[in-house]
Formats: sequence, C-alpha cells, structure tokens
Amino acid sequence: MEQHVTKEQIDIYSKDIPFIEGPRRRESELYTVIQIMTEFIKGFRTFHFVGPCITVFGSARIKEDHPYYKMTMEIGARLADMGLTVMTGGGPGLMEAANRGAKEAGGRSVGCNILLPFEQKPNPYMDKWMDFQFFFVRKVMLIKYSYGFVVMPGGVGTMDELFQALTLIQTKKVINFPIVLIGKDYYKDVTELFDRMCEEETISNSDKDLFLVTDSMDQACEHIHVHAVEKFNLKTKKLPGRSKLLFE
Repeated sequence: MEQHVTKEQIDIYSKDIPFIEGPRRRESELYTVIQIMTEFIKGFRTFHFVGPCITVFGSARIKEDHPYYKMTMEIGARLADMGLTVMTGGGPGLMEAANRGAKEAGGRSVGCNILLPFEQKPNPYMDKWMDFQFFFVRKVMLIKYSYGFVVMPGGVGTMDELFQALTLIQTKKVINFPIVLIGKDYYKDVTELFDRMCEEETISNSDKDLFLVTDSMDQACEHIHVHAVEKFNLKTKKLPGRSKLLFE
C-alpha cells in the first residue's frame, strides 16, 4: 500500500535531510555533530551490557499470519536457546517476529528503532531498545554488538543492511562474522547476481563464501554456532564490568 507522507512529518522525523543536503552555516554543522555524538553515546550506554548479539534483518511489512513471520520467530527462539541476545531494527514485521521468538523463549531481546514518519514503531517484544534519529548511527549499532547476521526476506532496507555487513567483512573492516540468508527462492536473484559478478570479475569467487543461503533452520543455527558461538567462545565470554564513575 502506498504511503502518503506530509512535509511536516518528514521535517519532524528526518534529521538526516538537512545534514546531507549540502553546506550550511558552521554553527548548524556543529550542532548536528553534537546531536550525532549524543546519539552514539546513548547507543553505547543502552547496549553495552546486553551480551553477545546476533542481528536479525527483515521486512517491516510482513504480517503475523505469513509463513516468514513464523520462520523468523523460530530463528529468534533458537538463537535465544544458544544463549545469544537477539538484536533487530526494533520495528514491526519480521523484526518483531525475531524479538518475539527470543522473548517468548526466555532469551534476551533488544532493538534499534528508527524514527520514521510511517511504518516503523517499536514492537512490544524488546527488553531494551533505543529510538534513533540518524539512520547511519543506528546502522553502526546494529553491526557493533553483533557476532553474526541472519537475513530474512526483506526490501530495500534489508538489502542495505545485508550489503553493508558484506562490505565491512569483505574489506576487513570487521572480523569475518557469519551471515545467513534464509530463503533460497527469495534470494535466488541475489545469488545469481553474485555469480554474475564473479563471471565479470568484479568480486572474487571467495566472496561468495562470506554468506550462506539456506531454507533449513538447523543448518542456519549450526552455521551460527560454529562460526560465532564456538569461534568467539561466546558461551564463556564475560560481560564488561560496570563503572561507578559513569553511573552504570
């Protein structure tokens, strides 16, 4: 369904717009930098003690009665059973399903919600979350605290998050964390695109090993367990100590 958004709604929710529209007065640029820094600090304080995360990406538009919703609830529950914190974008749809699966399984469930004039509201299945004004700050948080990524079916935002994670791993900006795409048929065109890029030598053949595409929950969870839980000793990983100086 097409969304109709007024200019007033955009002005309220999108602080990114003036920041990226070109040079402004230096006082305005400084004020924006302070806002960005403040949002980063709030994010660090919110998620510092949530434990090792796996971030689940997916569509905000898929409803509760869809098979993808049930699949995402299952992956959330199984990640929680492994002792991992499930992190999502904090919104409805498959983000809600992952948080719900983790919470109903007795696990930890957190989210990074983006303030938008439509579609995105915090879902009720999170133990801890934060509302973000700046998209790029939110994207950093979704990567920073995660030891792996599960990509459910989604749209443009999900593709952005997938390719951001792939780019950071391919360029060695982050460690080689596991990425699992759920839905062989849904992601058929993506895998064919990677085959084409290999043929055209715009990527290396080894880049296709950066992610797993599967329909099997067992295979997905085993991949996460081997390449995240075991590789980084997450079962014995201690949480950082709290600082009285920082009022934690």
